[in-house]
Amino acid sequence: MMALSPKRLLWAWEHGRRRHPIDRALLLHALAAPDLPPERLADQPLGCRNAALFTLRCAAFGSRLDAWLDCPACGERLEFPLEASQLPPTSAQHAEPLRVAGHRLTRPTSRHLARLVPLDDERQAAMQLLRDCLPSNAPLPEDEAALTDLLEAAEAALEVQDPWAELSLAFGCPACGHQDSASFDIADYLWEEIDARARELLDDVHVLARAYGWSEPQVLALSDARRTAYLERVQA
Repeated sequence: MMALSPKRLLWAWEHGRRRHPIDRALLLHALAAPDLPPERLADQPLGCRNAALFTLRCAAFGSRLDAWLDCPACGERLEFPLEASQLPPTSAQHAEPLRVAGHRLTRPTSRHLARLVPLDDERQAAMQLLRDCLPSNAPLPEDEAALTDLLEAAEAALEVQDPWAELSLAFGCPACGHQDSASFDIADYLWEEIDARARELLDDVHVLARAYGWSEPQVLALSDARRTAYLERVQA
């Protein structure tokens, strides 16, 4: 994995800001896994993609994540720090199929997610994903209860065997006592940090270019410490 230098961060921001979130995650995955051929990225299991993005995120911004959400019961804003040690390890990712109730399921990928974009109904999307992950000749149960059982079993197996595919975090609201879980999307989280950092860098370039006549490459080539020192002198 190559370091996310200021130049590379701005490149990612420039090329990713108008993309669909799935395509943007693939762009970030290319930065996190430069040894993978680009044409193979969309077919990598989501767990592998997300684990790679988390590794990239820790290398670029550190191991602490400041997370927040609004309690769905009372609306209270909950803020809590997360450390990498509290999340599943990223080193044990596998591409082997899941085995659920006698079925051999392919692990979901970014290509699978792309097929779900036109679907608005959550249940319909979940069923479509299940169909796509089953072998083409494997029939789905016709009984609705059996179908629901298979879907729930597949989701439970994925959560245990590949937690980074769709990471959920349990939380409790101190204001009302509501207990729940929330999905943690590392691709969205990382992109928000990249977007914020890119705008800071552009502001730095703007200020130092006006003050010293430097070009963008010259400003970005400065270390963070030296860039900050020059900004302090300009603003003094």
